[in-house]
Amino acid sequence: MANIMRWVTKALRKPPFPPLIFPTGGYQTVPPSEVLEEERFEQFKQGQYYPANIGEVLTSKYQVIGKLGFGTISTVWLARDLEELMAPSSCSYKESTEYLHTPLFGGNHSCLVQIPMWESFRDLLYRNPYHRFTEDLLKSGLMQILLALDYLHTECKLVHTDIKSDNILLEIEDQFILESFTQAELKSPSPRKIVNDLPIYNSRCFDLPKVFGRAILSDFGSAVKGDEKRNHDAQPNVYRSPEVMLKTDWSYPVDIWNVGVMVCSAYHSSLSSSVLTLWDDRVFDTGALAEVMGFLGPPPLDMLQRGKRSHEFFTSDGKWKQDIEIPAGVSLELSEEFLDGKNKEMFIAFMRGMLQWRPEDRKTAKELLQDPWLND
Repeated sequence: MANIMRWVTKALRKPPFPPLIFPTGGYQTVPPSEVLEEERFEQFKQGQYYPANIGEVLTSKYQVIGKLGFGTISTVWLARDLEELMAPSSCSYKESTEYLHTPLFGGNHSCLVQIPMWESFRDLLYRNPYHRFTEDLLKSGLMQILLALDYLHTECKLVHTDIKSDNILLEIEDQFILESFTQAELKSPSPRKIVNDLPIYNSRCFDLPKVFGRAILSDFGSAVKGDEKRNHDAQPNVYRSPEVMLKTDWSYPVDIWNVGVMVCSAYHSSLSSSVLTLWDDRVFDTGALAEVMGFLGPPPLDMLQRGKRSHEFFTSDGKWKQDIEIPAGVSLELSEEFLDGKNKEMFIAFMRGMLQWRPEDRKTAKELLQDPWLND
C-alpha cells in the first residue's frame, strides 16, 4: 500500500517550473582594490562560504535569485522553489523549514532554507528619514518580541544574549516585493567581482512593503541555557548589561536589558544618541558604565560586591574611580522629548521595568507584556 501511495504521489506531482534566465553581462564589475561585503572576513578567505551564483539551481529545486545579505559565517540569498513556486525561499538563520547539502570542493556545504523575511528593525530605522519608529509601530513590534522572549525563557529555558535591532526581522505580508526583487535583478544585474575564482555579489535590498508583517526574533547562534548561572562575556558591546560588564552571575534578565537599550535606539532618541554613540566608539565598559550612571544613578553597593570586575571601576564603598566623567543633568525623564503627560509617565515606567542595575529588579517578559503603556 505504501508503495502504491508513493507511486500516486510521484505521478500527480507537477513537473518543476523552468528556471529563469538571468543576464550574463551588463553588470558593474567591482574593482579588485575594493573590499566587497563578506570578502573582509577570515572565514571567506578560508573558503568556508558557499560561492553561490545568481541563476544557479541548488539540488534541482531552488534557483538563486539574488543576494539579500551577509554575515561573519554565511551569506543570505533569495531563491525560488521550482517545484512549488509559491513564496520564494532564502538561506538564513531563522526558523528552519528545510536543511539541504550542496556539493562544494569535493565535500558538502550545509544550507538552511526558510520562508523569506523582510529586513531588520535596524534597516527600517535607516530607511526612515527621522531614524525613529512611531509609537504604534514600536508597540506592535515589542509585543511580538516579548512574546518570543517569554516563550524562549519559560518554555525553552534559553537566554538569547544577542537581542539587537539587526536580529529583529519582519515577516513579508506584501508578496509583490518578492516579484519586484526578481525583476530588478533581471533588468539590472547586481555588481560583483571574482576573488580567487570565487564570485562575490553586492547585496540587494527589498522594496518597502505596503504592509508590515509580524516582528520575528532571529539569530540564536549565541543562545545559552538559562538555568545555569554564568559570568562570561556576552552580548553585543553596544547592548551589554551591567552584570556582564561587572562580571556578576547573569541569566534571563540580560535579554530584558537588551530590549530596553534597543528601544532607546528605535524610539528614545536622546538616550540612544548619548549612550549608543559612546559604546559604538569602542569606549565600552568604562564609558558605558559612566553613561548608565548618568541616567540611572549609582549602582547598588550589594551589586558591586558581587562583581568580579567592580574593583576596576569603583572603590570599596561604591565611589566611581575612573577618569571618564559621569554625565550630569540627564535622566530617562529628561531625555524623552517626544511624549508628554500621562503617556510619557507610562512610557518611562515601562523603560524602568527593563533598565535596572540589579537583574532581579527587572521585569520578566511576561510581566512586561501586561504593562499599561504597551497595552494603552
